Amino acid sequence: MTGFVIAAALLVAAVLALLLPPLWRTPRSSSGTDRRQANLAIFRDQIRELERERDDGLLAPADFETARNELQRRLLDEVDPSAVEPSSMPARSATGSRRTALALLIVLPLAATAGYALLGNPRALDPLRRQARLAPQQIEEMVAGLVEKLKRNPDDSQGWVMLARSYKVLERFAEAAAAYGRAGPLVDQDATLLADYADVLSRSRGGDLQGKPLELVERALAIDPDEPQALLLAGAAASDRHQFVAAADYWGRLLTQLPPGSEEAEALAAAVAKAREIAAGQKANGPPGKAPTVGTSAVSGEVALSGKLAGQAKPTDVLFVFARAATGSRMPLAALRATVADLPLRFRLDDSMAMAGGKKLSDFPSVTVEARVAKAGTAQSSSGDLFGRLESVKPGSQNLRLLIDQVQP
Repeated sequence: MTGFVIAAALLVAAVLALLLPPLWRTPRSSSGTDRRQANLAIFRDQIRELERERDDGLLAPADFETARNELQRRLLDEVDPSAVEPSSMPARSATGSRRTALALLIVLPLAATAGYALLGNPRALDPLRRQARLAPQQIEEMVAGLVEKLKRNPDDSQGWVMLARSYKVLERFAEAAAAYGRAGPLVDQDATLLADYADVLSRSRGGDLQGKPLELVERALAIDPDEPQALLLAGAAASDRHQFVAAADYWGRLLTQLPPGSEEAEALAAAVAKAREIAAGQKANGPPGKAPTVGTSAVSGEVALSGKLAGQAKPTDVLFVFARAATGSRMPLAALRATVADLPLRFRLDDSMAMAGGKKLSDFPSVTVEARVAKAGTAQSSSGDLFGRLESVKPGSQNLRLLIDQVQP
């Protein structure tokens, strides 16, 4: 940020260096005609300079008009000698020029600063935001430096949180969870950090939210009942336990916090509707807490994109997650569609997603589960697609961890 400010200041100084000297100089005594012609040429140059500064965005429109009006006023004074006494022309011209010079000296820096504040992106100067665009190798180097710093100062809670988040970006979830565990009271008192701790801990266990991850989620919700990530994880944990009424409640509370009509809101609304539908089936087919038939053969888990392929996928690319028979027909037994922007994505495939007249998940002892980023936007695979695959998955499997880490030749 300091380098940017210095560069901007130098540019403004350079512009002022061009504009101020002709304005500050006292006109030399000469014949009236020669002086007027010389001044007219200077006025034209000054107006062109002002127009150039305005077109480049260095001078605000209002400041441009003020400066131009001042130049035009002095131009009229020059071409109409009767407007002033001839003997006073040099003094008044010098006074007006210096007044304009002082005005530009003040106005240009202020206009440049105000223009950038209104039209630029000051947040882009924030080192924390710039860090998100760093290459993985650069992040690795920064992490190594932070690890060395924490070896010298192991009581630095903020440092441990930074290390945990860095490990999460690198998808080193076990190390991220260990770092959160070293942050102590700083995490214990912050709902957002508790929820993130639960997330990386569950990912380090293949997506299993039961046990300590769920305990962390419950502690986060005790501090802040509306913490978004904690609500999402609590709903996923309830869904894994086949407690779909609770899952719909958690996700419904999160849904009210999302922008209406957004892709996230639509996806979550569909999940809430599905949970309520299954909950209704539970109530009709068995005692509370017993999973309906559709759940016994379902496969569920989370799909994520490998960091090494992140640069090859756009947020708008279509994502398919589907299950198909391990042998025989390649027709999907169950499938869902999303986008790369939804990743990491919690998924659930069951018999309710079977195609009309087709076979179901429950018809097979094992299936293949695949996630595919379809560059062509269609379910058919094509060269350049990104994909990940799990073989020999038994119907009923939960907390699967599916990583998209391959490229279709």
